[in-house]
Amino acid sequence: MAFLVSGTLQTAAQLADAWDSLGRKGKYRVRGSRVALVLSSPGVSAAAAAALDGVFQALGFENCEKRRVSVQSFHEELSLFREQLGIQRGAVGCALVVLMAPSGQLRRPQLLVEELSRCGALQGCPKIFLLFSSGLKATWEPEAFLTGLGEICSHRPHWSLLQLLTELFCRVAEESAGDTYCPFFRTSLRGTLCLGDVEPWGPEVRDSRPSAQYDLSGTRVALLLAVIQDRLGAQHDVAALVDLCQALGFKVTLRTDPTAQAFREELVRFREKLDAHKGPVSCALLALMAHGGPQGQLLGVDGQEVQSEMLVQELNCCQALRGRPKVFLLQACRGGNRDPGVGPRALPWYRHWLRAPPGIPTQADVLQVHVDAPGSTGQADILTVYSAAEGCVAYRDEEKGSDFVQMLVEVMRANPGGDLIELLTEVNRRVCELDVLGPDSDERRKACLEIRSSLRRRLCL
Repeated sequence: MAFLVSGTLQTAAQLADAWDSLGRKGKYRVRGSRVALVLSSPGVSAAAAAALDGVFQALGFENCEKRRVSVQSFHEELSLFREQLGIQRGAVGCALVVLMAPSGQLRRPQLLVEELSRCGALQGCPKIFLLFSSGLKATWEPEAFLTGLGEICSHRPHWSLLQLLTELFCRVAEESAGDTYCPFFRTSLRGTLCLGDVEPWGPEVRDSRPSAQYDLSGTRVALLLAVIQDRLGAQHDVAALVDLCQALGFKVTLRTDPTAQAFREELVRFREKLDAHKGPVSCALLALMAHGGPQGQLLGVDGQEVQSEMLVQELNCCQALRGRPKVFLLQACRGGNRDPGVGPRALPWYRHWLRAPPGIPTQADVLQVHVDAPGSTGQADILTVYSAAEGCVAYRDEEKGSDFVQMLVEVMRANPGGDLIELLTEVNRRVCELDVLGPDSDERRKACLEIRSSLRRRLCL
């Protein structure tokens, strides 16, 4: 009986923390220990691993394990780390995993992310991954990035981690001008993550944020390409996005039911029009809405495929948008997986008494920072928002449209001048809390957004 009471009280405390975190306007309350794991393979310089100490100190990670193993052993080591967290005494508040490997050897990192996401001790807690390449083919050595991250964290403890990364991306781009390096982050965080020694909901956090913003004084343009045929409810998303873009001062071009070839042709025509535009273009927004496939492809009204990444690159070649923010909204499936979500670990008979928070998607609460991505400096200043996690279904209601688009419009209209990354994080929080019923199942499912950013400044529309 004592064991049952003790377990009940422990679960009650954990659920109370989770509820309090989400109840404070979507800000993580990182209680418990902050644990870190560093996996570096042979060929990674000792200086890179040493540079991590400053980051750990600045972010408050005292419990850190460093292991030097082959890249092939990364998954096994991460599995052991997950098991250790499962039997660890005391609550875990946040986990940081650093993966370092010679350039080109760190393949399919998503499998490693999924391994840690299975950890029951980290349910509802932020999970951070730093992925680095090192060696002769690396475009920027990890120790320089880590040193910069440690310095910014120490000097700006009130900033959220996403704000810190955006500031660091700006510095990296300036220092590597003319090079081929461009970092980015992928996030499914549901709230503000502030790891400095401050209360994340205090007034000092609201008054302390990066001042550098994109200059949006020029023309704002938007292109909406939407397949409506055989996508019931899509017309509601189109109408909502058109109204929102116009309210934000965008000149909107709408094309419905494009074929796969028309997707490409409309992008080319849009890019050429921008390059010929007289006067500065300050921002471009592209919304792509269609059926989708597991490899990121979109299906035109003719059933043919077009790769969404190719469309992103087409707009990225626009000279008029060089150094300007480019926003991509993708409302499409990315696979056939349906996420049942993970509920709080509480017995049904007292879950209601504890005011247990709703279940959350298994892909939520993850932040990946990619410092190993080759490319051109022109790949900076891109923000891409996916309506579903990788490999998952994007849900759409026949009577009101998709939760992603409708929630985005609702949040943007409530705070049109807010930082777009922060607003999208709030959109993700609300989407994650929803229960959806798929058309092929009576069981409730969960959805989670994925936000990718290489923005170098705050974007406030």
